[in-house]
Amino acid sequence: MNKKKICIVTGSRAEYGLLYWLIKEIKADPDFKLQLVATGMHLSSKFGLTYKVIEKDFKIDKKIDMHLSSDTSVGISKSMGIAQISFSKAYKVLKPDIIVVLGDRYEIFSAASAAMISKIPIAHIHGGEITEGSWDDNIRHCISKMAHLHFTANEEYKNRVIQLGEDPSRVFNTGGMGIENIKRLKLLSKNKFEKSINFKLNKKNILVTFHPATLENNTSKKQFQELINTINELDDTNIIFTKTNSDINGKVINQMIDRYTAKYPKKSIGFTSLGQLRYLSALKYVDAVVGNSSSGLLEAPSFKIGTINIGDRQKGRIKAKSVIDCSAKKKDIQKSFKKLYSKNFQQLLNNVNNYYDNGFSSKKIIKVLKNFNLKNILKKNFYNIQLNL
Repeated sequence: MNKKKICIVTGSRAEYGLLYWLIKEIKADPDFKLQLVATGMHLSSKFGLTYKVIEKDFKIDKKIDMHLSSDTSVGISKSMGIAQISFSKAYKVLKPDIIVVLGDRYEIFSAASAAMISKIPIAHIHGGEITEGSWDDNIRHCISKMAHLHFTANEEYKNRVIQLGEDPSRVFNTGGMGIENIKRLKLLSKNKFEKSINFKLNKKNILVTFHPATLENNTSKKQFQELINTINELDDTNIIFTKTNSDINGKVINQMIDRYTAKYPKKSIGFTSLGQLRYLSALKYVDAVVGNSSSGLLEAPSFKIGTINIGDRQKGRIKAKSVIDCSAKKKDIQKSFKKLYSKNFQQLLNNVNNYYDNGFSSKKIIKVLKNFNLKNILKKNFYNIQLNL
């Protein structure tokens, strides 16, 4: 029997961390042949050449260099064009039966577009979500329309993919991919974690990740400065920064992090990427995730810690009661920290539910990939729903 060739595309270390168990399960399954393609930030020295991390675990079949030399709109558009050409050439050689992609980044848009034109079926993970403050929202829904199988993080997102016209028989609620890491990884002890980052924790600790809101015009520097001004006034608090992705104006934020950690090395430290083990271990020992990262919504609630979600980047996503929304103004961020450390809020955290926890996502995805007949999957009917307006 011919093995199904499953081609997984990954463009960043964070995304690779989410895909890790799925990749591992596919590699171990006798019915599948794993094909792995690394692109985007994995191949950039600015982001740590993280393809080397993948190669410690798996063989990479193709590396697609997007030439991420610029964080301007013109530079990113050029990188997307280069990527689409390179992906089409890679698919011609690999001849996968289906490609599997996760999320909403422009690297993945190029990978999906090339697959669509090459008549290769697409399985999309984490569709149906909303992030009104960034172009990720547009990209995510575009990929959903190009895709033929859908694996969503919860039931509401499943319904939204169906609302886009996708047949319910092709849409599966498999849960958030990051939750599986929490369940399956053996996280570091506090002492080992501190040694791994070469940094001592304080009485209070926060993890800060702030990405550009890509649908706003040059707001990143001003918004991040408001956050910096706020956290600099916190008492007995150490700060772990993780830097931005390769987005417009991301370089500005990263430079601000570098300046801050150089000025205050005893209370702050910055990382291009922590990797899944150190990142999730950090969540075990910090008081809150602060900024506008999806991790504060998807993974942080499982650790019973708070999230201060700043601005509109994550607007529209389902949020647990542990998430405190605020504007990017200093006075609002200050109010959020006051609420975070209040007795009532700390008590509330003990009973927080994570809406993205639906068991072991990779095993559910494997089951669908194994049993779904890929023959004639390329042609899709638009699924109409009745609207009561």
